[in-house]
Amino acid sequence: MPGTGPGGSGGTSTIHRARRVLAIKPFRRLWGVTYLCSVADWLNLLNLTSLSTKLLDNYSAQNYAFVGVIVTALLPGLLFAPVGGLLADRFDRRKIMVICDLLRCGFLLSIAVVGAPWWLFVANFLVGCCSIMWIPSKDAAVPNLLRRPEQVETANQLGMVMTYGLAVITAAGANALIQGANSTFHLFQGPGVDLYIAKVVVVITGLLYLISGILVATRIPELSLRDVHSSPQQKKVKRADEEKFGFGAMMRDGLKFVRSTPIVRGLLIGAFGAFAAGGAVIGAAKPYSSSLLGGDAAFNLLMLAVFIGLALGMALAPKLAHRLPHDRLFGISIVLAGLALGVVALSPHLAISVGAVAFVGVCAGTAFLTGVTIIGSRVEDAIRGRINAIYQAMLKIVLFGATVVTPVLIGLVRQRNVNLFGTPIIVDGTRPVILGGGLLAVLLGIIAYRQMDERRTEKIFSDLRNALRRNPRRVNGFLIAIEGTTAVNTAEQAARLAQWLGTGTRPVVLTADPALGEQRFRTLVSDAALTGVRAQALVAAAVRAELVERQIQPALDAGSVVVMERFVDSPLASLSAAGELDRDELEGLVDWATGRLRPDLTVLLDSEHPDDPRPSLKDQLWVQKLLAEMAAADPDRYVVVDAEGSDGDVAGRVRTAVQSVFVGSLSGLAPAESADAATADLAEAAAAEAEQNDADVLPVVSKVEDR
Repeated sequence: MPGTGPGGSGGTSTIHRARRVLAIKPFRRLWGVTYLCSVADWLNLLNLTSLSTKLLDNYSAQNYAFVGVIVTALLPGLLFAPVGGLLADRFDRRKIMVICDLLRCGFLLSIAVVGAPWWLFVANFLVGCCSIMWIPSKDAAVPNLLRRPEQVETANQLGMVMTYGLAVITAAGANALIQGANSTFHLFQGPGVDLYIAKVVVVITGLLYLISGILVATRIPELSLRDVHSSPQQKKVKRADEEKFGFGAMMRDGLKFVRSTPIVRGLLIGAFGAFAAGGAVIGAAKPYSSSLLGGDAAFNLLMLAVFIGLALGMALAPKLAHRLPHDRLFGISIVLAGLALGVVALSPHLAISVGAVAFVGVCAGTAFLTGVTIIGSRVEDAIRGRINAIYQAMLKIVLFGATVVTPVLIGLVRQRNVNLFGTPIIVDGTRPVILGGGLLAVLLGIIAYRQMDERRTEKIFSDLRNALRRNPRRVNGFLIAIEGTTAVNTAEQAARLAQWLGTGTRPVVLTADPALGEQRFRTLVSDAALTGVRAQALVAAAVRAELVERQIQPALDAGSVVVMERFVDSPLASLSAAGELDRDELEGLVDWATGRLRPDLTVLLDSEHPDDPRPSLKDQLWVQKLLAEMAAADPDRYVVVDAEGSDGDVAGRVRTAVQSVFVGSLSGLAPAESADAATADLAEAAAAEAEQNDADVLPVVSKVEDR
């Protein structure tokens, strides 16, 4: 099966995809708002943990205060995350974000004004409640700002980089800069100087939320849009459904959607296993590093390895998604992370542990980005907020629970000193806990994979081998082109083939020839007064590039069977015949326009009596000759079908030819026959047709030359 070359979408660089997404003004502005709010979130966490200890004098109370800031920041996510999803699905998302930003600003400013320890915790809890309402609205709105659904993955990738990369660095740097500025310029003096500085940081953090709210209210009205990528009829039905539902009904509807949708059900099952394993690792990280006799240095090295792995996994996920479908990539990533945790649990040496932990981070980053991409691209806008909220709530609840329970489980196992291959190690409760977390991740990852996998007719090992290839084959969809000299025949046979394939297991997309059959091309040529063949070839390539980018490639990425009338070969031959242009030059132009996308199967309709009234008979014979030469040069990708006779007869031959190709791992693409006799007749006809094709391809060339 031929695939996209370097120029295809599968080979598009991360920087190029990021630039295309950032070229969308509403998303770019939201990205900037995300940066402001993420900096404020991290700055708030860093500063309030410091401020809480400065408001108290007792050492034990200071320790509890530190934990209290962390707990009050996490608690809203545990209690109210579903409410944020309900609000995002029911009300204007932009208004929700503005109100939450203004409330966050007010609560933080009140901390500086009140100055009481108890109010710090209350206000921090309320800020967390606003954040948990803000996040689902923002996440649910992102797909509506993009031009195409497949850009969701890149948008999520940019969001992760901003939230967990640039924002963290900025917040830490700003906090250090503010603290250092007082030492240099002596802005505050006296015994309460540290307290004053902490309050200044609180005010700055509140103002960042205020700026975010103003920008959302005035500069990103597109956040109020809904169902941008849905049809008008779908929008009408969804609005009617939303008006009927109250909050309780919406919650029940969300849970029903999870139960009835395998890909979402599997996503949440796999996420539970991944988050539980992650919580176990977080809770066991410090004592595990001690068991390796590495101390604080080993702990810091392991933390660095896992975060580098997370960043690498998020960077690699889009490239892997072009080789493995998202539904398979998610489950496989969790299973591999669980297996790697087994290596971590049994590792006798720090070097092995660092490598295994880094690989766990790669798998976790890939799984997390893939999960949010599935929600953004495969879940309808009307329910996306609730699913995002459930996903985020599960993240916090499971991580929090696993982190709290892990130390208790570790304490149940007594330490033992073991000498393994001359290397002394300490075997304590961390290793069975990490091993148990890995086994849980493997088990739930397998369950998630079985729930989500939509390619059961194709073996997973073939997909994995393809993912490891240097030049991978396209694995998601299947592209069939119907080529021939007569545009009327190709259109009729493409429609009939698409109708037949539509009764199979895969979605089918029918596309028409944009260069020779669509009014759009003729309008472009006539409006621009293009009479030269070269100019028309450029316009045809431009229209075809648009079709590939907007319709064909997204359908292939989604796993659909695409039937294309006169994809490349017929236009190439027609333009070459009409203007006596160099075919190699035309092929280079088409390769660039389509990203080297080529059909997996080309059905060539061979007619002895071309009857298209538009081109001359001489040109039609020349086109037929060129098409026959193409088929002879690449027999593995072509099947030649006799186009003489009625449309029904030709359609039967086309089905027979296509059926003969759909064998082995591709057998699931063909519709199942209803009777054994029909199957036997089809197989017999396929064998005869294939035998005839082998004998007819080369004679077609000589036959045309004789004319």
